[in-house]
Amino acid sequence: MPLLTSDDLLETLAKLRQRGLPFLLSKLRLNALARTRSAFDDPTLRAANWWQVPIVRRRWNQRITGQPARAYEAYVAEKYLAGRTGLRLLSLGSGAASHELAFARLPHFAEVHCVDIAARLLAQAAATAQREGLTNFRPEVADVNTLDLPPASYDVVLFHSALHHFNDVTGVLARMRRVLRPDGLLVLNDYVGPARLQWTAAQLAEANRILREVVPARFRVRYLSRQLKTGVSGPGLWRMRLADPSEAAESDRIVPGLHQHFAPLEEVALGGNILTLVLKDIAHHFMRDDDPETQQLLATLCELEDAFLEKHPSDLLFGVYRPLPG
Repeated sequence: MPLLTSDDLLETLAKLRQRGLPFLLSKLRLNALARTRSAFDDPTLRAANWWQVPIVRRRWNQRITGQPARAYEAYVAEKYLAGRTGLRLLSLGSGAASHELAFARLPHFAEVHCVDIAARLLAQAAATAQREGLTNFRPEVADVNTLDLPPASYDVVLFHSALHHFNDVTGVLARMRRVLRPDGLLVLNDYVGPARLQWTAAQLAEANRILREVVPARFRVRYLSRQLKTGVSGPGLWRMRLADPSEAAESDRIVPGLHQHFAPLEEVALGGNILTLVLKDIAHHFMRDDDPETQQLLATLCELEDAFLEKHPSDLLFGVYRPLPG
């Protein structure tokens, strides 16, 4: 695991332009939890994240639900919770809680309990719930490790892009098995790839080939910058620990931990192995749905990722699980 890479320097300069010096200085705090909070708890943040690209979202919807315009929340409720009401959902590391709000809008849930350390993001979600009259939405600002969660007290546990931020993943999953009722569900949509985002040699080689040979220069200008993205080296360990000590801490243990404590009802590979590396910091060029050149380029990138996935395990996983007895 390299301590320092070329991406560390380039992306630090990019972050300076995008988020300013105070954000970078916040990474010098000694408290690891405070550094993690600073990475997320900013509802005003302007960003162009690759997972916000419309065609990427449609691609995931298609893989999970069979329909590009149908999100997974309604799909899960219809397939696994039909006819049930009065249910309780727990989400740990909910952040802005957009997916939790989607569940709260469904008639199945009497309570959607969201827990996170990001107070401002939860306040924003609570304001949305209040405007919409969602009285079943319950935010709680807390460290999940200190929560008192009675056994068999929830019907659904949700991890949306959250479990990979936890230490002791296997222990967390064991705890969630106890928290769920015997007929409960764990719903996961998360990163399960290499720990600390230490990309494989095959990923780096293919992503760099694509940047050189497939993506035109005008699509490679970094967000809020004139800097051209010419390659990918991946992050070094120093930056990972400074920027967000929780990032992908034990992501490679998620799938083994799930299968130790839960029975899979379905698992869907969502990819991300190539799109993550190629689109990082240049995704703003791909947000338009009305430009044929952009859409054709995105289609090509998706095809290249699909070809890569034929020989490599997916970094992103959607799954629905039932707790194992005992």
